[in-house]
Amino acid sequence: MAAERLNSILNHLTPSKTGLSAITQQNPDDVVITLAIRTPLTKGFKGGFKDTPLDYIIYSLLKEVVTKSKIDPQLVEDVCLGNVSEPKAAYIIRAASLAAGLPNTTAASCVNRFCSSGLKAVQDIANQITTGSIECGLAIGAELMSGGGDRLAKPFHEKILENQEAADCMQPMGQTSENVGKDFDISREAQDRFAAESYRRAEVAQKAGWFDDEIVPIKTRVKDPKTGEEKEVILTADEGPRWGTTFESLSKIRPAFLDYGDRSTGGNSSQVTDGAAAILLMKRSRALSLNQPILAKFVGATVAGVAPRIMGIGPSLAIPKLLGKYQLNLQSDIDIIELNEAFASMAVYCINTLGIDPKKMNVRGGAIALGHPLGATGARQICTGLSECRRQKKKVLLTSMCIGTGQGMAGLFVNEQF
Repeated sequence: MAAERLNSILNHLTPSKTGLSAITQQNPDDVVITLAIRTPLTKGFKGGFKDTPLDYIIYSLLKEVVTKSKIDPQLVEDVCLGNVSEPKAAYIIRAASLAAGLPNTTAASCVNRFCSSGLKAVQDIANQITTGSIECGLAIGAELMSGGGDRLAKPFHEKILENQEAADCMQPMGQTSENVGKDFDISREAQDRFAAESYRRAEVAQKAGWFDDEIVPIKTRVKDPKTGEEKEVILTADEGPRWGTTFESLSKIRPAFLDYGDRSTGGNSSQVTDGAAAILLMKRSRALSLNQPILAKFVGATVAGVAPRIMGIGPSLAIPKLLGKYQLNLQSDIDIIELNEAFASMAVYCINTLGIDPKKMNVRGGAIALGHPLGATGARQICTGLSECRRQKKKVLLTSMCIGTGQGMAGLFVNEQF
């Protein structure tokens, strides 16, 4: 520990490093990830979690965190849940934390920035650690889309609707995807070809067992829709990948949002999905003193706004903004990219606009093949991205996603497991 502190002092006395050398530097005050696990992702309304309440999914994952981390629960000072659709999320995360074995001295809260909520929860815990508010905290992202969506029950006040961009915040996500397709000429063929590759990669990854070190099995009950009979099941694998999906089969699927366009379909859009992911964070010095495995360093995260009607292009602004803060080059400094495939339209746009190397992005497939449980995705991407970094022995992970109402978010991590 004395050596760590001495190195920290020497780093402050020597000329500051920039770019890649700066973010890969190790200091006692770094925020690090010591555990990153998730549930299987199951099909909304018909999959393994369709009859499971959100509180039980969260409770089950928290129990796995306590067991797998082998950390004294008393050391976890705060838990932050990212969730979009559940109005009682603050109650749920507090109660589930207590039931899972965390003491009443561990606080709990929830955040909602739509599809980035899981990453926002990670950022919230990391920022608390950075400022010294806490030394150890848990971020979790969870969504039960089988329970319903997050659409507004009624329009905004008439004074708000006088502003066109404010009114555009009410546009359905499918409409925004069609806007991106039309505005930036992302053809139906380009979207279907991208989707086919997402399915192909997910199939390869699933068959090879690449997801195994990020997924924890969850025991629950499923009701037969015909007989009403309940049976106990143990969920162990993602249900979204459809093996054998091809461009030809996807091209036969009818457009899903014909009121707005004819390019986005159920085959080239993200799936409605249930699931959760958890990220345990603490100071590097605390992790070392506890002999916790350091999976990665949390470098930072940021957000950017875009026009609500083309919300899908959000990552194309958030990514350059984040990389600019750390003087990093997307092409030469970033090894693995997890970019949420809300729709193929936005994914293709971001690849083309930012010049992303497709070989680095969504190596195991993305939300089109795996699913997009809204509040969980930001944390799920970290689990998957770090696992892929370990498999390939790569160092720098970038995650990003578009956000409803016209935003984008991006996060940056350095893998330390080779």
